[in-house]
Amino acid sequence: MGLPRRAGAEICELTLNVGLGTFQPIHSDTVEGHHMHAESYEISEETASRVAAAHAGGRPVLAVGTTVVRALEDAAKKAAETGSQSLLHPGKAEAQILIVPGFRFRVVTALLTNFHLRRSTLLALVCAFAGREQVLAAYKHAVDAGYRFYSYGDCMLIR
Repeated sequence: MGLPRRAGAEICELTLNVGLGTFQPIHSDTVEGHHMHAESYEISEETASRVAAAHAGGRPVLAVGTTVVRALEDAAKKAAETGSQSLLHPGKAEAQILIVPGFRFRVVTALLTNFHLRRSTLLALVCAFAGREQVLAAYKHAVDAGYRFYSYGDCMLIR
C-alpha cells in the first residue's frame, strides 16, 4: 500500500494512448487557430463512478498529467452534451479538446504536471487551469532555479 492510499487517497486508472501529436507545438498565429490532434482514451464504468463520487463529495480530483485532464474533461463534455446524468461518459473515445484560458473545468480540481515548453497546447492548458500570471511566476522560479522542462523533467502540483 503506497503513501497516497495510506493517506486516504483513492487512485483510479484510465487508459491513454498518447502519440507524438500530444507534444506538437502551436504553429498558428493564435492558440485558437491550432489544429488539435486527437488523443484516444478509455474510462471504465468503475473509474467514472468513483471520480463522480469524489466530485459530488467535494473531494479533490487530482489529474496526473495534462493528457489525463483532457480525457476527464472531454468525457465530462460528452456526458453533458448527451444529457447524461453522469459526470463522465465512460468508454473508449477520442479527445480533440483544446483547453485554453477561459475554459470551464468540470471535473479536475488539482493537477500534477511537468514544466512544458513555450508555444505548446500543454502550457496553454496549464495556464487555463492555474491562471497565466501564476504560471509565469512559477516558470520564472523554475528557470531561475535550473529546473528541467518537458517530459522526464521536474514537476509541479497545481491546486
